[in-house]
Amino acid sequence: MEKVFILGIESSCDETSAAVICNEMVLSNVIAGQELVHRFYGGVVPELASRAHQQKIIPVVEEALRKANITKNELHAVAFTRGPGLMGALLVGVSFAKSFAMGLNIPLIDVNHMHGHILAHFLQPSVQHPSEYKQVPTYPFLCLTVSGGHTQIVKVSSPFDLEYLGQTIDDAAGEAFDKTAKILGLPYPGGPLIDKYAKLGDPKRFKFPIPHSEGLNFSFSGLKTAILYFIRDEKIKDIDFVEKNLNDICASVQKTIVEILMKKINLAIEQTGIKEIAIAGGVSANSGLRNAIMDLKNKGCNVYIPAFEYCTDNAAMIAIAGYYKFLRGEFAGMDVTPVARF
Repeated sequence: MEKVFILGIESSCDETSAAVICNEMVLSNVIAGQELVHRFYGGVVPELASRAHQQKIIPVVEEALRKANITKNELHAVAFTRGPGLMGALLVGVSFAKSFAMGLNIPLIDVNHMHGHILAHFLQPSVQHPSEYKQVPTYPFLCLTVSGGHTQIVKVSSPFDLEYLGQTIDDAAGEAFDKTAKILGLPYPGGPLIDKYAKLGDPKRFKFPIPHSEGLNFSFSGLKTAILYFIRDEKIKDIDFVEKNLNDICASVQKTIVEILMKKINLAIEQTGIKEIAIAGGVSANSGLRNAIMDLKNKGCNVYIPAFEYCTDNAAMIAIAGYYKFLRGEFAGMDVTPVARF
């Protein structure tokens, strides 16, 4: 097969990332985070995120090309995240990708961020690490895509045949983790800290409600409110309640969120009969969810979990989505613009 080199650009939120792939093989995947930029505010500040992307985009791309050991003139196309995401952050990536592609006179490929999360399952290690070759899902498969802004169950019949079976009707699972962390006074980013403390706690210590939502749709706004009121009421009784019970609170919250997610994926398996199951998105890095998904093997399912570096926002997943579009000749024009709610 002819070698196709794709440069991927990801700038949808607070990760500035660039990656180079050769067909499905990852040659480099550079990610520059912004934790220190946003930590003081307890969450992502869109304007500050945009400025950080402007500062980091060129060094990150240079590092990606250096690690891939290729020159920019060897690239066949530039793939970029068009959306969804923060408009200012997206503008930085889109503007850079357009200029870069125009300067090299190579095709420009727009990618849906969530599409990239799903196709991250097909990324393979470079030829230097053949022992790390991983099995990929067989079509059709169900993908539970869980991130800070999205929660979806998607039936994937091909790289471009996707059917949304269910999605959140209000808040996402990742937001439930992050807002809980903020309520508990944990620093940004709080989701990974809840996972860390949950490993030390009793998941059955506190009981939180399981919100009702029709079919395969999700709802997390009620859970967030219940956690807020629970912490408020307990702190009235004991101002040090959170400090004394942090591990158990985190374990109980994580158990509840994972239970909500697993209830719906099990229903999807029952309704479709599909037993090829994948997870994707930032929350797929959560150990509680990973363990619960792995338990589906006991029900005869084949389970696929991406490597940690491909769970959170990264450019390799954008590059592989771009690679599949490149093979179809689906290119964007220089008039393409970002779409925050793509």
